[in-house]
Amino acid sequence: MSEPLDGIEVFVAVAEAGNFSVAADKLKLTRSAVSKSVARLEARLDTRLFHRTTRSHALTQQGHAYYERCRRALAELAAAGEELEAGRQEPVGRLRLTMPVIIGRLLIAPLLFELGERYPQLSFDIAYSDRRADLIEEGIDLAIRSGVLDDSTTLAARPLGRQVMAVYASPGYLAKHSRPTSFDDLLVQRESHRFVGYARQGWRQPWRFASADGAAASVPFEVESRFVCDALDVVMDGAVAGWGLARVPVWMAAGHVAAGRLVRVFDEPEPFGYELHAVWPRMRTLPMKVRVVIDTLLARLPHSMAAAKAGE
Repeated sequence: MSEPLDGIEVFVAVAEAGNFSVAADKLKLTRSAVSKSVARLEARLDTRLFHRTTRSHALTQQGHAYYERCRRALAELAAAGEELEAGRQEPVGRLRLTMPVIIGRLLIAPLLFELGERYPQLSFDIAYSDRRADLIEEGIDLAIRSGVLDDSTTLAARPLGRQVMAVYASPGYLAKHSRPTSFDDLLVQRESHRFVGYARQGWRQPWRFASADGAAASVPFEVESRFVCDALDVVMDGAVAGWGLARVPVWMAAGHVAAGRLVRVFDEPEPFGYELHAVWPRMRTLPMKVRVVIDTLLARLPHSMAAAKAGE
């Protein structure tokens, strides 16, 4: 026996879009899946719901009446879910997250462990990756992303702070090479230095510095290196080993600086940084399990990065 609500959400999406393809894009389904879902619903009801043409799908008289009832029913179900969510005192369920490897492992994971201890019914499924996953297609509840976000009508975001970058080298390396005193000095001396480079998804990333006038645009500095890696902690290890200059987040280098293994090569009048954001699929009501993680990151993550910076 078919479920009473089987195909209703698809039917309402097609009715509102007026087109199977547009509805399929909205629902993240194939056009064939949408068409078959509507066909099954019509067969179950023994009623034609749409007048079909090659370009559009208009509701029949019966289809329009059915749409109004279905729309109200879905609204009631959504409202009921919101009331349950609002009345819930603690987050429950499994939360799927994706986040950059280094900050995820070193700064975010400890916060999630704390949340897990505080809320025994909350579980986490974490993917550490710098790849920008399709949250809706892959069923991910929350992503932490570094850098400029793409425009999206299906995703929502909150800023979590900024990862300030700086240039570092080992004391041994600087003892053998002239130490740049500024970005302009680095440009002049670049032929006499070695660099430890960072690659992302197979592409070598330029170092970026804030422009002299403080504008939003950044100044790229192309890095040629014998040592290139897609893990920033290994890039930093390369600098510690004396392979050359490296550009990494200030918070991440703080421990090596405190121990004397790294030196901040020069200060920047306008430090450059990458914005961190929490990103999630847009919805009317944010589930408590997602909201509690976002609130924790907002409250703790900027402090964690600032504390590390202060300890430098």
